[in-house]
Amino acid sequence: MTYPNTSHQKRARRSGSALSKVTWNSLIADIAAPYQGALRHDAPHGTQAVPGVVKDAVGNVLQDGDSVVVVKALKVRGSPSGIKAGTKVRGIRLVDGVDGHDIDCKIDGFGAMQLKSGVVRKA
Repeated sequence: MTYPNTSHQKRARRSGSALSKVTWNSLIADIAAPYQGALRHDAPHGTQAVPGVVKDAVGNVLQDGDSVVVVKALKVRGSPSGIKAGTKVRGIRLVDGVDGHDIDCKIDGFGAMQLKSGVVRKA
């Protein structure tokens, strides 16, 4: 016994959107592979991105063990109050984090967390 297709099933099958996304992503990956990390999109025109170098919001190069200051208030999930601008963080570690969080640190009153380098400046 076969069941008749409904209109939404026909549309989904006809559109091929999943197939086009896979094809597009593989095409982009093939084209971008030789140029991986050559130019940063957020850097001024013509500047090279140096792999492994982490810069703060001002442009200073950060290293392990540096002290940094949070430049804008941050909301923290699961906490009634966030991190205020001006909070000093000592002894940072640079990590290859997830989703751009490249600083691993311990903040007094909050505990261990990861921060993005764009929201801190070197103290």
